[in-house]
Amino acid sequence: MTRKERNAPVSAAAGLRVLRALSLVVLLAGCGAPRPRGNAVAEDRAPVIAPDLAGTVVPPNIAPVPFRVCEEASAYFVSLETGTGQPLEARSTDGRIMLPPRAWRELLADAKGRTVRVTVWAYRKASGWHRFEPVTFDVATDPIDEYLVYRRITPQYSLWYDVGVFQRHLPTYAEEPVLQGLRFQNGCTNCHAFPAGNPATMSIATRSESFRSACLLVRGDRMQTLDTKWNYTNWHPSGRYAAYSLNHVVQFFHAMGDEVRDVVDLDSEIVIYDAETGDVFTAASLTDPQRMETYPAWSADGKTLFFCSAPITWEDRRGALPECYAEIRYDLRKVSFDPATRALGEAETVLEAAAVGKSILLPRASPDGRLLVCCLCAYGCFPIYQPSSDLYALDLEDGSLRELTVVNSPLSESYHSWSSNGRWLAFSSKRDDGIWTRTYLAHCDEQGNFGKPFRLPQRDPGFYDGYLKTYTVPELATAPVRVSARALARAARTPQRVRVELPETTMSPKSGDAQSTVPWRAGDKGSRR
Repeated sequence: MTRKERNAPVSAAAGLRVLRALSLVVLLAGCGAPRPRGNAVAEDRAPVIAPDLAGTVVPPNIAPVPFRVCEEASAYFVSLETGTGQPLEARSTDGRIMLPPRAWRELLADAKGRTVRVTVWAYRKASGWHRFEPVTFDVATDPIDEYLVYRRITPQYSLWYDVGVFQRHLPTYAEEPVLQGLRFQNGCTNCHAFPAGNPATMSIATRSESFRSACLLVRGDRMQTLDTKWNYTNWHPSGRYAAYSLNHVVQFFHAMGDEVRDVVDLDSEIVIYDAETGDVFTAASLTDPQRMETYPAWSADGKTLFFCSAPITWEDRRGALPECYAEIRYDLRKVSFDPATRALGEAETVLEAAAVGKSILLPRASPDGRLLVCCLCAYGCFPIYQPSSDLYALDLEDGSLRELTVVNSPLSESYHSWSSNGRWLAFSSKRDDGIWTRTYLAHCDEQGNFGKPFRLPQRDPGFYDGYLKTYTVPELATAPVRVSARALARAARTPQRVRVELPETTMSPKSGDAQSTVPWRAGDKGSRR
C-alpha cells in the first residue's frame, strides 16, 4: 500500500481495495471477448465515446476515467499508449471500458506532461474488426488537490429531500458524507466553505423547520453552532475572518423557456465574522442602502475583498418581484482590508456591468493573485439558473477580460473553485443535458491558459445517465474533512447555540420581527438565502 493510500480516510482505503477486486473481476470477465486478429477495417474517423475525452487535460493523480464506446458492435478492444512503457489494454462486450486502478496510475505516471493515445477496435460479425482513428488526451504535470467537497441535491423548485454535503477522494472513487439533512429531520445543508483549501477551518450553513437555521463553525478540534444564517461565504486565507452575505431572495418562474426557474435578490449586504473574537463587523462600503452587495471573495494575499454589487431601483424590498428583474446586473467591486486592524476601505469598481453588457457574479481569485474567474450572465444574481452563464477570467495585472471559451458550453457554467496550487478549476456545468448540474475539472497552465475540461469520473461510465441528483458548490480541498458527520449532525440539532450580534444595517433583524414559518427561511429574519 502506498503512503497516499495509508493517509487516505478509512473509507477511501477500503474503497480502493474493493475497486481493485472489482477491476480484476472486470478484466477476467473481459477475457471472454475476442482480441483483434489479422487486418482490421480502417475507419477514417475517431470513435464516438462518452464522456468525450478527446483533447482533455487530466491530472496525474486522478481516479481512472472510464468511458463507453458508442459504436454498434459485439465486442470492443481498447489500447491506451504513451509511446513508452506498456500500453493499458481493456476489453468489453457491452462498450463499457473499465480501467484497472493500478495500471491506470502507472500509465499516468509514465504520461505525465505528455499525451496518451487511445485506440479503439470494434468487432462486427458481418465485417470483423474495425480500427478507429486514435483519440488523445494530455496528462498534466500539476497534481490536483486530493479532495473535493460538494453538495448533492435534487433539482426541485421549492422543496428538498435528503440534501447532503459529501467529500470525494479524487485519486479513487471513495465518497463519504460530511453532513446529511436526514440527520436533523430532513434539514437542508448549503454554503460550505473553508480557507485556501484547508477544511480544518470550515463553515456549513443549515436550515431546518425543526431546529431553525444555523451556521456550524469548525476550527481544528473546536466546533460551535452559531445562531445565525450564513449565506454566500468566503474565508480569509488566514482562517480568521469569514465574509458572508445577508440576502433577501425571491424565487419565481417563467411560463416557458429552457430554464423556467429564476431568482432575484431584493436586498443584500456583506458582513465579516471574526472567528477569534466572535463578533461581526462591516463598513458602509459593504452595506450601501441604495445597492445590493453579495458574493464576497478574498484576494490571495487577504488584503482585498472582492464582491458583486447592483443598484436597487425598486421600493418593495420584502416580497414583490420588481418589473425590472431582467435589467438587474451586478458590477464587480472591491474594498481594501487590513487584517491587523480590520479596517475596510472605500468601494472601488473593478469592472462595470454596463461595460460588458452582462451581470458579473461569483468572483474567485487564483492562489497566485493573477486571475479572477467570474460568471457572466445575461442578468440577475443566480448563474446556475441562467443558460447564458459562462466563465470569464479577469487579469488582475493588466485588467483584461477574456472568455474561457475552451471551458464554456452553450449551457450554464457556474460555481467554481481553485485548487491550492492554482493549476485546477472545479466548476458546475449543465452541459450534459441542461437539467442536471455536474462537476467538471479544468487545467490552468502557468501562462493562465485553460485546457479542455473533463467530468468528475465515476466507477461506471454510465453512472450519470441514471443519477437523479445534481452536484453543486464544488470546493477543492487539500485534506479531508475530519470532523465526523455524526458530530456535525449533533451540532445542527443542538439548542446550545452561540448568539451572534449583527451590526445595525438595513438588513439586520429588527425588534419585533416575526419568526418565519417557511422551512428554508426559518430563523433567518434578515437573512433569506
